[in-house]
Amino acid sequence: MGWLAAGDYEVALEADGKVACRNAAGRRLKAVPPKVKDDPVVVGLRQLAEWLEAHERQCLLDAERWMVRSLPVPAAVLAAVWPDEAWRSVLRDLVVTGADGAVAGFLRDADPERGLGLVDLDGDTVRLTDPEIRLPHPVLLEDLEELREFAAELGVEQRLGQLHREVWHRPADTDPEAVRVETFAGGRYKELRELLGRCARSGYRVRGGYATVPLVEDGRTLEARLWVGDYYEYDECETGALGWTAADGRTLRLGEVGPVAWSEGMRMAAALYAGRTIEGEESA
Repeated sequence: MGWLAAGDYEVALEADGKVACRNAAGRRLKAVPPKVKDDPVVVGLRQLAEWLEAHERQCLLDAERWMVRSLPVPAAVLAAVWPDEAWRSVLRDLVVTGADGAVAGFLRDADPERGLGLVDLDGDTVRLTDPEIRLPHPVLLEDLEELREFAAELGVEQRLGQLHREVWHRPADTDPEAVRVETFAGGRYKELRELLGRCARSGYRVRGGYATVPLVEDGRTLEARLWVGDYYEYDECETGALGWTAADGRTLRLGEVGPVAWSEGMRMAAALYAGRTIEGEESA
């Protein structure tokens, strides 16, 4: 962005979201002088920086929702948002699958006429013209380790962290008729507010005493739920068992829980358990 007049100075918005200022002689100043900090141009730049930051967060959240909920994404949508730098930085280098569900490659370009530009698993640049694609959850990628190695060779850095997202697979000896997982139960916190704070920082909503993750798998809406405590409890508390519920509130048997829902539920439970109070140490 170019320089704009603000009183006797000129200001500009830098890439890091800060407002830069220089005097009439062109010398950059360490800070915006108090006499122009409330100038409409300076205020407008700061508001623009706040909007851009919020927009970047929303782009990341939307793309993560497409991945976690296994939602089909029209290729036309990707082409429409690609010119937006915030969207492009989130989408670039994500692993994409075509309509057949097979891994097509790493996303490098989206054009309304030519389709999606990808680097395929042979390292070649190809075009994908499927009308819809998916950004698969990593737990669904059979060759995840190989993809991680190949991504490292290509110098891929994903903002969304698709390939390096922590995944959990359901153990083969899991009782399909059971309804709870106790692996991360008993994570003790000195105060409920500490646990609720960790839920908020991790992006998990708390409702009715449960930390929750809304999910969609195979077109079915469900929710992973971990007991964290009642709002009326202020003293020491513990994480409870993990379970999943259907859209109508019915408790699901573990055999009914798909791989993405299992992985995301366990990921939440592990993250909240990790912040527990360990004897002789502060809460993480």
